[in-house]
Amino acid sequence: MRYRLTRHPDSPCAAVTEIEVDVARPPGGGLALSYIVAGNISDLLMPAVTESKCADELWRHTCFEAFIRGAQAGGYYEFNFAPSSQWAAYRFDGYRSGMRAATEIAAPKIEVVSAGDCCTLRAVLELSELSVLSLGRLGLSAVIEEANGRKSYWALAHPPGKPDFHHPDCFAGKLSPA
Repeated sequence: MRYRLTRHPDSPCAAVTEIEVDVARPPGGGLALSYIVAGNISDLLMPAVTESKCADELWRHTCFEAFIRGAQAGGYYEFNFAPSSQWAAYRFDGYRSGMRAATEIAAPKIEVVSAGDCCTLRAVLELSELSVLSLGRLGLSAVIEEANGRKSYWALAHPPGKPDFHHPDCFAGKLSPA
């Protein structure tokens, strides 16, 4: 399924014209996310590709995110994917509470392809051990940093007020079974 992210109205962005996310559930319980950014990619501040490893605070720069919760409201997971190939996985007990590293998540496979007016980050997660996520809700988002340092915030949906990807309104997508 393909989703289109919308820019938060209080965060202008001159470089990006649209962001779409392809979501696929390969056999075996995985989740494949392809974030497709269209626009003047050379005007974005993109971290250099490094060794793929877990890192914190990736959201401070260009970063793509997925939030997943089970069909019942409550706890959820947050996944961060940077164009550097660094990543993070967190588990929350409730809205912004009980945050901890999701050590039960294996390292995702991340690929980044950039060419002129398009950049695609593909992240593949193995989620077969997380049965609570079947038929759950999905939040997709991105933080985009332009070369001038200005940041814009993109999501499936935005709650009133400042950008807040953890807000229940942002879980606007549906996670289908594998």
